[in-house]
Amino acid sequence: MKISFENQVALVTGAASGIGLATAQAFAKAGAAVAIADINGAAARAAAAELEKAGYKAIGIECNVADSEQVEAMVEMTVSTFGRLDAAFNNAGVQNILAETADATEEDFDRVTSINLRGVWASMKFELRHMRKQGSGTIVNCSSLGGLVGGAERGTYHSAKHGVIGLTKSAALEYAARNIRVNAVCPGLIWTPMADQMVASGQGDALAGMTKMIPMGRHGRAEEIANSVLWLCNDASSYITGQSISVDGGFIMR
Repeated sequence: MKISFENQVALVTGAASGIGLATAQAFAKAGAAVAIADINGAAARAAAAELEKAGYKAIGIECNVADSEQVEAMVEMTVSTFGRLDAAFNNAGVQNILAETADATEEDFDRVTSINLRGVWASMKFELRHMRKQGSGTIVNCSSLGGLVGGAERGTYHSAKHGVIGLTKSAALEYAARNIRVNAVCPGLIWTPMADQMVASGQGDALAGMTKMIPMGRHGRAEEIANSVLWLCNDASSYITGQSISVDGGFIMR
């Protein structure tokens, strides 16, 4: 099955590296004009320039999704540049500082929640305003395996990712009859720069142990999440909304 986004516009947050970058590249190769948004504006613009050099339509936007004004401006820039917004992947996120619940700090809870949960809420808020005017659109939010299970010393991260699933289901109900679909992907262990950071912080053994628990016997690739996102944003999945799909090599089945 060939998935095409010809004459469509896609917006991806957290798109300067990892899963976000792979997804933005996949949208472009499928024919979409792509807005690459990231808190690292220089990296976002560089990624967009690479796509343009290859003959695709792309813009890079600096955006901290924890700042609602920047999120609104991001969506407005996408629409003013390309004329519409057909698909969005709300992917920007960070890890928490590992700590037992009794030792976690309020500052870290607020930092993680402002990006991983409120950032998704704000992104949907402004994306949906344009999509309901159009009478069409698709949104995929990036939750996590951590949105489906608990994790010692990861309560802050997991609570935010559980919240993303709640936001996804609620928005899906609100817009199901208005030709707008909202779903979530729940990546398992995907090797990205974030995984490299976890190894550098001393979590390498934990990641190796997790890999052994994956039925497929390997970690995932960013491109495998991108493929799932594009499918959820395409008419190939036209009767699916409000779902949280695990892309984890079978880990959640254990």
